[in-house]
Amino acid sequence: MTLSWKLVIDSTNAPALADFWAAALEYEVEDPGALIGQLLAAGQIGEEAVTEHRGRKTFRGYAAIRHPEDPFDETSGVGRGRRLLFQEVPESKGGKNRLHLDIHSEPGGLDKLLARLEDLGATRLREVDNGPAGHWWIMQDPEGNEFCVA
Repeated sequence: MTLSWKLVIDSTNAPALADFWAAALEYEVEDPGALIGQLLAAGQIGEEAVTEHRGRKTFRGYAAIRHPEDPFDETSGVGRGRRLLFQEVPESKGGKNRLHLDIHSEPGGLDKLLARLEDLGATRLREVDNGPAGHWWIMQDPEGNEFCVA
């Protein structure tokens, strides 16, 4: 039996980083508003657990994105497929990521993808030339997390 999973990424501003990665990957930011409303009404959470981002209620310190074609729970907004969860942590990033995302462009579309990612707030760090295997770029997201673009 295969297991379900999600990739969790520590951040200093979960909603902002979720916005960046949703735009970069063309994913959707999850909307937990209906679930939050139910939990607040039932007294299971207090207002201190909730914040607002871009006009929607979200859980304080958390934001998630999901692939737009994957199934999701309509009550909670939680994706049931390819999903990234961003959680705020008090400490800053300490060094090189040991796990990172690779984003692949369409054939011949690397320059266009690089420019789009830079427009979203990513930064190019260096180009890697791997001879016959091709080349790619190592970039950073707005919080300094490395990722590759090929």
